[in-house]
Amino acid sequence: MHYTIFDTPIINSLMRWISLGILRLSGWKAEGQAPAELKYVLIAAPHTSNWDFPFTLMICFALRLNVVWMGKASLFPPVIGPVMRWLGGIPVNRERAENLVQGTVNAFNDNKKLTVIVPPEGTRDKVTHWKTGFYYIAHGAGVPIALGYLDFKRKVGGIGGLFYPTGDIAQDMQVIQQFYAGISGKNPKQFDSKNIQTK
Repeated sequence: MHYTIFDTPIINSLMRWISLGILRLSGWKAEGQAPAELKYVLIAAPHTSNWDFPFTLMICFALRLNVVWMGKASLFPPVIGPVMRWLGGIPVNRERAENLVQGTVNAFNDNKKLTVIVPPEGTRDKVTHWKTGFYYIAHGAGVPIALGYLDFKRKVGGIGGLFYPTGDIAQDMQVIQQFYAGISGKNPKQFDSKNIQTK
């Protein structure tokens, strides 16, 4: 994995205090704590707004998480790309999902400590299907799934716990999606956990 802002002790600590200050001033707070496990997939939902990205980063700093995250390749143009990578970004070619899953599984196998954020919706637009790459990454690597969330109604964000995939994706996804029932995104009409299917 490449060197990121989370690997920079002084800047990391400074960003944590800045993040806590901004969250407090905006009426937000972080809930939960960093998992004790050294390796896990962190899903972030719901994803309905451009505001999700900065709030997710601030919650990560507040909880002292060291993460890398998946983002569409268009977020990494020549000039801004290096900055996005330093912020923990990994560009994703959505047309090569199978290679992405296996590549991430390999990264988990090759690292003693790794947290990868994967938004199951894949887009901030209204969705009716969750992409299942995060599930197959976790199951293939033998790591748990951390249930990360941003609830704009309550103004809280954090990690609700860990889920260990059993291999029965249909049953497991029902359990995971039940967790997100009642959690409101910035644009709640774009997310309804009851109507979300997987693909």
